[in-house]
Amino acid sequence: MTQLALYCGAALILAITPGPGVFYVAARTLAGGRAEGLASSFGTGLGGMVHVLAGSLGVSAIVLASAELFTTLKLLGAAYLVWVGYRAFRTARQDALTALDGGPGAPSVGTPRAFRDGVLVEALNPKTAAFFLAFIPQFIDPTKGSVALQFLVLGFVSVAFNTLADVAVAFGASSIREGAAARPNLVRRLREGSGAAMMMLGFGLALARRPASGELN
Repeated sequence: MTQLALYCGAALILAITPGPGVFYVAARTLAGGRAEGLASSFGTGLGGMVHVLAGSLGVSAIVLASAELFTTLKLLGAAYLVWVGYRAFRTARQDALTALDGGPGAPSVGTPRAFRDGVLVEALNPKTAAFFLAFIPQFIDPTKGSVALQFLVLGFVSVAFNTLADVAVAFGASSIREGAAARPNLVRRLREGSGAAMMMLGFGLALARRPASGELN
């Protein structure tokens, strides 16, 4: 129980520390509203569980051990995130032009797509796999039962904390968005900024360094 308490404390601190996932959810919320932000939060949570399951089965270790597989996964995730950001940026511009012409504006991407994007963005991020492989094993005790089961349980706890933090960010970002609703130019800038932020996250992922084997011990 002491070990579990230490793990929960560390996982909670890491969850509330701003990182790519937090900025992604904030950007998605500013672009499409609270519903899309919440959908993205749960999507990234599910994507995180993909890495937890893969880590428990040893798949993530295999991916990280192969420079080719790591690079492929990294570039896929980066390209997808850049595309999502570009789409958000372009839609904000199109909405602004349509509004000037008296049109209704482009529709929201919707919660299903926001959820799907969240899953793919997180599942295609090899840095998440590296994090779980570096962090969770420090709290696993091989004498206390199945290592894979311990990895799954601890990973689920970490993902749950991360998702709760993302949900809080979604509510906060939606309040900012709603407060700016009376100022369409500000809303457009927020949406363009959120799209640009997602593209920057994608470029950052593309430049991610492959963890050395010693960093995962």
